[in-house]
Amino acid sequence: MIHTYLLALGSNMRVAGIGSPRAVLAAALKELEREGIEARDVAKVIESDAIGPSLRRYANGAALVETRHAPRECLAALQDIERRFGRSRAQRMGRRWRARALDLDILLWSGGVWCEPDLIIPHLEMRRRDFVLRPATEIAGQWRDPVTGLTLAQLKTRLRLHKDA
Repeated sequence: MIHTYLLALGSNMRVAGIGSPRAVLAAALKELEREGIEARDVAKVIESDAIGPSLRRYANGAALVETRHAPRECLAALQDIERRFGRSRAQRMGRRWRARALDLDILLWSGGVWCEPDLIIPHLEMRRRDFVLRPATEIAGQWRDPVTGLTLAQLKTRLRLHKDA
């Protein structure tokens, strides 16, 4: 069975041998292919301010991908790629929103909702994050959030209206 996922990609660190955060995202897309995760569409990379204590700006993007990996397998593949780029989840404990070489998140899945302690789809924070919704909407604006029933384009508009209010 082929599964479709909408992934968020982010980086705010240079990685030795790869380069800038934008180059990290491009390299991550190649690694996805090696893991059997084929990019069908990729959003333009945007820059955003960091959340929390990190002062480095982020490069953020999104990719619509297809794979035979079920959600748990897809998460394991994404976390393996993150490790290869230097991310350590052990270092993250108690240090949320620090600089990171690569962050890969599952936003949506063609199967709808997935709920386990360490994997929740749709991503819990996506509805509140412009830096996630902007690139995601570029490539999957009509994809519906199975929880709210709203499209990503509608979620992005609501978020902008809320910020302007």
